[in-house]
Amino acid sequence: MHKLVIYISAFIAILSNAQAQDHRFDPPWNTPPESAVNFTIPGIDNIPDLYGEIENPQLVIFFAGNQFMVIDDLIKGFKKEYPQYERIFVETLPPGILAKQIQGGSLTIGNLKLTHTADIYTAGQRRITEMADYFDQTIEYARNKLILMVPEGNPKNIRTLEDLQRKDVRISMPNPAWEGVGEQIKTAYKKAGGEQLVSAVMDIKTKDQSTYLTRIHHRESPLRILEGKADVAPVWYSEVIFQKLINHPVDGIEIPAEHNITAKYMAGKLKKAKNPEAAAAFMKYLQSPVAKAIYKKYGFEV
Repeated sequence: MHKLVIYISAFIAILSNAQAQDHRFDPPWNTPPESAVNFTIPGIDNIPDLYGEIENPQLVIFFAGNQFMVIDDLIKGFKKEYPQYERIFVETLPPGILAKQIQGGSLTIGNLKLTHTADIYTAGQRRITEMADYFDQTIEYARNKLILMVPEGNPKNIRTLEDLQRKDVRISMPNPAWEGVGEQIKTAYKKAGGEQLVSAVMDIKTKDQSTYLTRIHHRESPLRILEGKADVAPVWYSEVIFQKLINHPVDGIEIPAEHNITAKYMAGKLKKAKNPEAAAAFMKYLQSPVAKAIYKKYGFEV
């Protein structure tokens, strides 16, 4: 009997370790560029929000992170229309972090320090408006709305925003201190359930840790759903569309129009752009039928 207990314990330990090392859902979720060596290690060294040519780029774009899913198609389409621009570097970090990088001149991730100057910065309308002095051209090019991401089959039977205040529901929620979408989601909570719902999700459930506040929601929230650490995550509509396109087991619960919000995506061409001609070409491309079709493919409104 004693040996049986030991064997069972060892088997459970093996299963637990296997689960801990299960990186099948880990980013990067985009297609990596070709190179002599690909040393991407899931869960350790994957750097999902830096793309392309980091050395002497001909164009540098800082995209609000929730647009990461369009990057492969968008950059491929741009290079096809403007083949003279081969070396392009892109970041898809939270827009608030990218804004600080623009203002401060550098960013460190792990042991890597980046000092690239952005030629183009994209974010929501409010942030672009606040940073208007940095740009010599701005455009609006896409819109998005909120949806609830849940595990496939919706095991907690979540139907409305008000269900998020239930004690048995674990939430992955963008931290408003880091990501602008957090404030927009709070607005949706207020529309659906007033200050009571806002307080339940952002205060009460944060204190008992059934609301987890992310710092990079476009990566953390899908992963927490996929790894069984969260029952629901308010995200942009395009994020559910993308996870389903790559066959990840998630579903989306629609939020009624009267409780939803619409985000306007804007791009600003930096006055201090080091590659102004390439930046002007990309701003034109963002408004083209080709670019609009790509955004539409991933669930954005154009």
